[in-house]
Amino acid sequence: MNKDLQGTSGLIAPKALLFDLDGTLYRGEAMIPGADRLIAGLQRSGIPYRFVTNNSTKTPEEVALHLRKLGIPADEKSIVTSALGAAYYVLKHHPGAETFVIGEEGLRQALRNAGLRLIEEGEAAGPAALVVQGMDRRLTYDRLAAGVHHILNGAVYVLTNPDRVLPVEGGFLPGAGSIGAALKAATGIEPIVIGKPSHILMDYALEQSGTAPEETWVIGDNPYTDIAAARNAGCPAILVLTGLCDADDWREHCRSADVVPNAVCADLDELVSLIQDRTSNRELRTEGK
Repeated sequence: MNKDLQGTSGLIAPKALLFDLDGTLYRGEAMIPGADRLIAGLQRSGIPYRFVTNNSTKTPEEVALHLRKLGIPADEKSIVTSALGAAYYVLKHHPGAETFVIGEEGLRQALRNAGLRLIEEGEAAGPAALVVQGMDRRLTYDRLAAGVHHILNGAVYVLTNPDRVLPVEGGFLPGAGSIGAALKAATGIEPIVIGKPSHILMDYALEQSGTAPEETWVIGDNPYTDIAAARNAGCPAILVLTGLCDADDWREHCRSADVVPNAVCADLDELVSLIQDRTSNRELRTEGK
C-alpha cells in the first residue's frame, strides 16, 4: 500500500523507530504476523528502536517478558512506558516531591526509582505536592477521595495517559482516563497528560533513543494517539493497518483525529519494505520472505 500522503519521497531514512505495542505488534495475546521478523531484522541492521506504551501498570521487565512470550525479541532497556514518562516529567519539574499515587506497581516503581516519597491515605503529613494517577484496578472510594483532597489543596495533578477504555477480549474496561474524568469532575482541575497523544512521553522516548524528532519514525495503528503523538513531537508518522484502522476507514479516522501520516502500510511486511527502501539495508529482509 504505502499510501503517499505527504510524499514518501520526502521521508528520510530513520535513525531510530518508536513502536506502539497493542494493535501494532500484537493484539491482546496474539502477535501480529511479521512482528518477530521485523524486530529481529532491526536488531541485525543496527537501527535503534523503542517500544512506547501508554500502559502504566506494568514494569519494563514485565512488558519485555510479555513481548518475548509472544515471540518478539525485547529487553527492558527498549521499553518506554507512560509510568517512566511520568517519572521523567516529575524528576525534571518536581524533584523529590511528596507524591500521592493512584495506580499500580509499574507506576509506583518508576516514581520510587525517580527518588519520590510516596505517601499513603491517612498519613499525618500535610497535603501531597503531587498526585500522579494511572490505571488502578484496585481503586477504592477512599483512595479517590484522598486524591481529590490533595488536588484541591494545591497538589499538581499528573495523568499517565488519557485512554478512557481498555480493549480486552469480549469488550472494554474503564481505563486511566475514566478515573481521570472522575478526578477532573470533582476538582475542576485539568491534569498534565504524559502519555500519547502528549509529546511528553515521546520526548522521553526520543531522549532514550538519542535521536532528533525529524529523523525518528513513529509507528502505530491509532491516529488519535500514536499518529497525533508523532505530530505533537515533530516526528514522521507511519500508520499501520494492523489494529484500529483498516483499508476502508483509515482516512475517516485520520480526518477525525486531524492528523496526516507520512505513509500508510497495510501490514508489517510492507513496513519492512518501506524502511528498507529508505535505508537500503538488506538486513531487514528476513528469512522466508
